[in-house]
This record gives sequence, C-alpha cells and structure tokens, in this order.
Amino acid sequence: MKFSLIICTYMRPAPLLKLLQSVKTQTLYPDEISIVDASVNLETKEMLEWNAFENLRYFLVTEKDRGLTRQRNYGIARVRKEMDIVCFLDDDTVLAPDYFEQLLKTFEIHPEALGVGGYISNETPWEKVAENEVIKIDEYSYDGYKRKDGSRFVLRKKLRLDSDCPPGFSPLFSHGRSVGFLPPSGKTYEVEQVMGGVSAFKKSVFDTFQFSTYFEGYGLYEDADFSLRVAKTGKLFINTSAKLSHYHNSSGRPNQYQYGKMVVRNGYYVWRVKNPNPSFKAKFKWHAITLLLMAIRFSNTFTTNKRKEAFTEALGRKMGWLSLFWNKPK
Repeated sequence: MKFSLIICTYMRPAPLLKLLQSVKTQTLYPDEISIVDASVNLETKEMLEWNAFENLRYFLVTEKDRGLTRQRNYGIARVRKEMDIVCFLDDDTVLAPDYFEQLLKTFEIHPEALGVGGYISNETPWEKVAENEVIKIDEYSYDGYKRKDGSRFVLRKKLRLDSDCPPGFSPLFSHGRSVGFLPPSGKTYEVEQVMGGVSAFKKSVFDTFQFSTYFEGYGLYEDADFSLRVAKTGKLFINTSAKLSHYHNSSGRPNQYQYGKMVVRNGYYVWRVKNPNPSFKAKFKWHAITLLLMAIRFSNTFTTNKRKEAFTEALGRKMGWLSLFWNKPK
C-alpha cells in the first residue's frame, strides 16, 4: 500500500523537526509527506530548507486555509491519486521506528478497516492486574491492565455518572473514556473514535468525508466529530503496537478561557453528532457531568499552583454552558 503523510503545523519548527527526524528512521517510509504550515513567519520554511527529507512537499497557507480542520482538508485535496492510505500526525509527536509498519499492517489484517489509530505510549503508566486482585475505586482496569484513575472519574463513579462503554466508544450521554484508556497490550481494538493527530484512513474515505470547518483554529474535538461520522459507515481500530510519544507543545494553543468554552460547546456538538435525539436521561447526564467538571475546575483555583489558569478555564466552561441556552452549536 502506498501512503501519504499530512502534518499540519503552526509556529512549531523545533518540534516538527524532531518528528520528521523520527519519520526518517521508519522501517516503512511515506511515499509522500505534506507539511501544511499556517505560521505567520518563515521559521518553519527555513528549517525545512536547512533539513532535507525525501518525498516532502511544503505548503504555506494563507488566512482562509488556517486552522487545523482547514489545513487537513487542504492537505487531503493535494494527496496524489495513487495513494491508498492517508496518515495524519500532530507536529509535537515522535514515532517509534516501526510506527507506520504497524499501522499499515492493521489495514492488511483488517481489510474492512476505514481508519486506524496509533497508540500514545508516554502519557500514562500501566500495570498488569494480578490474579484475583481487587481493583480500587481510584483505579481503572481494562483487559488485564490497570492505571490510576483521575479524580474526576473517581467522583463520577461515586455519583454513578461514569461511562458505560469501552474506551474509544461514546455513550448516549457522551463524556466517554477516550482511547487513552486502552492498555499497552500490543493488541488491536475496535473503536468508534480515533485521535486525529495519530491516525490513518483509507484514501477512499475522503471521497465522502471531510473535517468539519465548524471547529475553528485549534479544532478541539474535531477528530471525535470526524471519526464518529466515519464509524457510522464502517470500522475503526486502534493498534496499541503502533507506538509514538506526544509532548503537548504549548505554543499555538488557545488561552484558557477560550479553551474552556471550546470544551463545552465543541463537546455539545460532538455529543449531538453521535446522538442527535437524546433521551431526557441522556440530556440530564450530559449536563450533570458538564457542571461537575466545571465545579472541579473551579475548585482547582484553590488546590493547584496554576490558579489563574484554572479559574479562567472554569469561567470559560461556565460561559460556554450558559451560551447553549440561546445559541446552540449547529
């Protein structure tokens, strides 16, 4: 299979170089690499002129094509016809040497797959569950592995508001557990959501689907929206052997107030993509969890060192939630 790699970037020349250096050492190298750059300076362009990479094409986009979803669609429109698979990577990731090999192998083993996600291996420590071990309330277990559970999930368990679906599937009230809750088992799991910055799709998918331009700029949850729509027509998988590291570079991210608003409003949008006509129970749970997470973030104003960030994000969540009553996302 021939495969194309699209990397959308914004003002991150140093992280992008680290990523491309890890691409260079892959056991399978992309037949095409497209860098779609929304930077407002030429530092990324100059970095690429000083560092040569095979099969690389560089695109510096103008204002009308800036923003993650627009940049992805821009790159998709320029993929060569002979490509079979289109891969996406965030510009602050670094790949294990066999990342692409494992990813493409999944399409061979599961020919029905429309999309496959990679596995971020550097964010959460996991342990194997011992025989007859009792899992504590502050732990989460899946498929013979366990990890520490976040305080928000512990509280949700106590209030009976936890997700009733496996990781990577969205319950009818949304607020599910992401694919980050899949363990490092080396297995491949079926899901209905993949993370956009560590994903690959059959090129034929883009004959029908594009990334939604509802998600402006930073594009929070744009990957959930896209993969939920694709999953209604076919199967998606996560291969936990396709490993990479994600370093969450802070440059290019929105301020905490805007981020808080996006969490709520974009989360509402994605919820209605999955469940356009929710029951009263689903509505109650979605709003209850949204308010609970808002309250937890407000409490972080007094329990963390980053008080200003916690308060402004919580305020953004509050305003995002209130805005739903007169201006719902469409």
